[in-house]
Amino acid sequence: MAETIIPYKEKGSSKKEQVAEMFDNISHRYDFLNHFLSLGIDKLWRKKAVKLLKENKPKILLDVATGTGDFAIESLSLNPKKVYGIDISNGMLDKGRIKIKKNKQDQIIELKYGDSENIPFEDNYFDAITVAFGVRNFENLEKGLSEMKRVLKTGGKVVVLEFSKPKSFPIKQIYNLYFHKILPSIGKLVSKDASAYTYLPESVEAFPEGKIFEEILTKVGFKFKKTYPLFFGISSIYVVEK
Repeated sequence: MAETIIPYKEKGSSKKEQVAEMFDNISHRYDFLNHFLSLGIDKLWRKKAVKLLKENKPKILLDVATGTGDFAIESLSLNPKKVYGIDISNGMLDKGRIKIKKNKQDQIIELKYGDSENIPFEDNYFDAITVAFGVRNFENLEKGLSEMKRVLKTGGKVVVLEFSKPKSFPIKQIYNLYFHKILPSIGKLVSKDASAYTYLPESVEAFPEGKIFEEILTKVGFKFKKTYPLFFGISSIYVVEK
């Protein structure tokens, strides 16, 4: 069994508890760091991921591990009736609610506390589900994906945006230098939480990306549609259907 990657190795709490604590700790600087450290490319990736749902015309959407709600906000381009975002970090949700209220989007987007392994909605409720950079933080990956399948309507689509590992020279070498050396240093300096930005590359390294993740999605019962590698394989968008 693969080692469980956790942010605070000296603590005895579960991965779920530690991930929630970590995001609570960095929530005050998360949006700035997220866009700064990715050079804003994360915004383009979200736009691309949301466009993959356009033909389905989803009206009720769920964004899992929503954080401060960036993916939920981006999904408004689909003209939905309602978007729910769930997360286990109240700190991130609070920041997201402030942002959404300020943008006058709180009539359509509702952020609420919720765990991917116990999604607080009934079966077959959503037309589409999104999750960006969140599945690698699930304590039990298969359980979280199965819950997403449970609350999705038959024929509904799931779009997962997640980091992957570039394979080709010199992108692989540049990526490793940035991810393992530069990013943790900047993250520590700005967020004051060193563990959060050492956890990031460690969790990406441990995540079963590519073909292995495609197999896991199929194993829990999704129909695999397509994987879109992004920016030389730094990230990938996985598209599946129920």
